[in-house]
Amino acid sequence: MTIQNRAKASKTASIQLAALDAETKNKALEAIALKFEARKAEIIAANREDCARSEAEKLDAPLLKRLRFEDEKLSEVIEGIRSLIKLPEPVGQTRLATQLDNGLDLYRVTCPIGVIGVIFESRPDALVQISSLCLKSGNCVLLKGGSEAASTNRILAEIISEATVAAGIPDGWIQLIETRADVNEMLKLSDDIDLLIPRGSNDFVKYIMDNSSIPVLGHADGVCHIYLHEDADAAKALPILVDAKTQYVAACNTMETLLVHESVAAQQLPEIKAALEAKNVELVGCAKTREVLQIGEATEKDWRTEYVDYKLSIKVVSSLEEAIVHINTYGSGHTDAILTEDEAAAKTFMALVDSANVFWNCSTRFSDGFRYGFGAEVGISTSKIHARGPVGLDGLMIYKYKLIGHGQTVGEFSSGKLSYTHAPLDRDCPL
Repeated sequence: MTIQNRAKASKTASIQLAALDAETKNKALEAIALKFEARKAEIIAANREDCARSEAEKLDAPLLKRLRFEDEKLSEVIEGIRSLIKLPEPVGQTRLATQLDNGLDLYRVTCPIGVIGVIFESRPDALVQISSLCLKSGNCVLLKGGSEAASTNRILAEIISEATVAAGIPDGWIQLIETRADVNEMLKLSDDIDLLIPRGSNDFVKYIMDNSSIPVLGHADGVCHIYLHEDADAAKALPILVDAKTQYVAACNTMETLLVHESVAAQQLPEIKAALEAKNVELVGCAKTREVLQIGEATEKDWRTEYVDYKLSIKVVSSLEEAIVHINTYGSGHTDAILTEDEAAAKTFMALVDSANVFWNCSTRFSDGFRYGFGAEVGISTSKIHARGPVGLDGLMIYKYKLIGHGQTVGEFSSGKLSYTHAPLDRDCPL
């Protein structure tokens, strides 16, 4: 089946899926979880095949780390599916209710976007997160994973499709696309695909944005910062910094640059260096950092680099204001944090740093849909329209206006026979 036919099939299925009740969708999600548990050995075997091939092909270490999908990862995605089941039904929720006049009531009601095209690299768990979120929110999905995960993605998509169709979900709601040529064709299908979510390199995301008229949601880089303020609690800060850099280095919410106030640099940097080097992190720094530590020199390029590896750049700054300017200049708008005991400094930082996620006294690794309680995420958006930050169910919803009348015409209002009340209503849409 061509990509055009797949997209049209999804468009058709999207109309039916949008109208399904919460119980049917939740039963389908549970069916996926049960199938994954029953076929765990097949999934792991397919992933080991992908990993072995990718190692032989010298796949970059960060991508290889993201590719691995063993027991722990599989258990996590099953837990994510079941946590998603427990979340409230997102479709059909009344977000606004206004009486335009007596017997003429306007409602703004949530509904699915329609057909989502998602292009991602390496991570098989992303396929599960994306498809389960789309199902819960009533959206169809076209998925294009990286060739390095071909076997794993194939069996995961097969299981999801089989489980959900048997549970009453329209056939064709999930489509797996496997060839690179199909990506360029996908970008042309604005009549059938409503939203694109690319998850990959900066150049790749920009390519998608430049070559499609379909709306694009996502982020290019994850250049995340932590700023260590002059009054930060050292005992509290050190575990946060180690977690933010080393808990999972291949993630887009991993700290890539550490900013340190000059008044505490000499005292705290040696301890930070020892803790990070114990985790095999390579450090590079600015001239002031290198007056304290014997490490490599950080270049202008380092401040803009998402390493997704065991490497960190460090800069000593003279003030909170300089830290904020650095983040807004070199950051990617993803996730940035301040470590301080000064609430006023934290308030200033969180107000002025122009990022989708801004944190106080905690690790950047918390910017994640599952950790936020969204069940999972289709990705993180650094855009400023529609959805921002970890994109869960809310980010996959749009709305429609429903107007319920009793024979009214605009002419009656234009002539003055009737007049608008525009009074708020305290009730949900009845339809």
